[in-house]
Amino acid sequence: MTFMPQSQNTVDPVKLEKLAEVAIKVGLQLQKGQDLVITAPVVALPLVRLITKHAYQAGAGLVSAFYSDEETTLARYQYGSDESFDRASGWLYEGMAKAYANGAARLAVAGDNPMLLSEQDAGKVGRANRANSTAYKPALEKISNFDINWNIVSYPNPSWAKVVFPDDPEPIAIANLAKRSAWLNGERFASLHFQGPGTDLTVGLADGHEWHGGASTAKNGITCNPNIPTEEVFTTPHALRVEGHVSSTKPLSHQGTLIDNIQVRFEGGRIVEAKASRGEEVLNKVLDTDEGARRLGEVALVPHSSPISASGILFYNTLFDENASCHIALGQCYSKCFLDGATLSQEQIKAQGGNSSLIHIDWMIGSDKVDIDGLKPDGSRVPVMRQGEWA
Repeated sequence: MTFMPQSQNTVDPVKLEKLAEVAIKVGLQLQKGQDLVITAPVVALPLVRLITKHAYQAGAGLVSAFYSDEETTLARYQYGSDESFDRASGWLYEGMAKAYANGAARLAVAGDNPMLLSEQDAGKVGRANRANSTAYKPALEKISNFDINWNIVSYPNPSWAKVVFPDDPEPIAIANLAKRSAWLNGERFASLHFQGPGTDLTVGLADGHEWHGGASTAKNGITCNPNIPTEEVFTTPHALRVEGHVSSTKPLSHQGTLIDNIQVRFEGGRIVEAKASRGEEVLNKVLDTDEGARRLGEVALVPHSSPISASGILFYNTLFDENASCHIALGQCYSKCFLDGATLSQEQIKAQGGNSSLIHIDWMIGSDKVDIDGLKPDGSRVPVMRQGEWA
């Protein structure tokens, strides 16, 4: 669902109502009596109110919303003590993890200003991100392991929309995937080979990997659609079997910092060299989060002709931009992306090549100039994508 520019400082109420309904009924498929935890920027309050209404109409147990605020975030960088940047609200994330362990669903409303921290000290940004990632790990594990049904939607925050549509007076930004997943699962590729400008990358796939796209069934038995919109099919790479170099094809907006023209080189699955024309210091701080931060936890395929890509808009928001381009993710893998993943222990997932980390950060590497081949265990090649489209 896409919100187009409006003439006044308003969002189409019909579309906003529909998005809230879709988030609950399609994205989460919230169950009667199930609690819901919502995180959102405070400017998204109109959407959160509607989501809350639809959640209770669907029979939700208790809806709890937690808000972030741009001015509050900036105040920390302007007036906070230096030692505060090594701290995070662990008590809050522990509470969220406990809620998820007790069966609560999770819904995140995206829409942060991608340039919010662009003028702040990169060292402090990196430290704060690391502290937050460490504190968030108990909750992230419940999400990345698909213990619960979860969903991410986006709200047209004016400060974000101004970056996306700088010339509009009030810019409002808002598949048959099963077939592709089935084909990829049937091929049982050992690796994928990406070739394009600045890219010659071989991504080994985890032993017993499984491709997914669109709806997913969580361990609690609820089938949810985690990302709205979505155009990707994705799986787990082998953390030790990635070789070569790759260049980003779109900027990465991460925690209020824009990282552009990323170029990295892998050896033995690990990033050994990383550069960026903008945000390089923050990128390297992210890569130093932990051992798993320099390894891959996801590889995803998206055709260049996807609706998000066809719009020609760079949204500076991973939820949208990852649906315009093939991408890889640094950090934590999804245990869901293994055959019988719900029954595997963390030790088994690691033995099969799954990566573990405090972070999971997607960045885009696909375009209409990138070709992808699937490599079978015997070394034979099968065309997967040509010039950014399914072969």
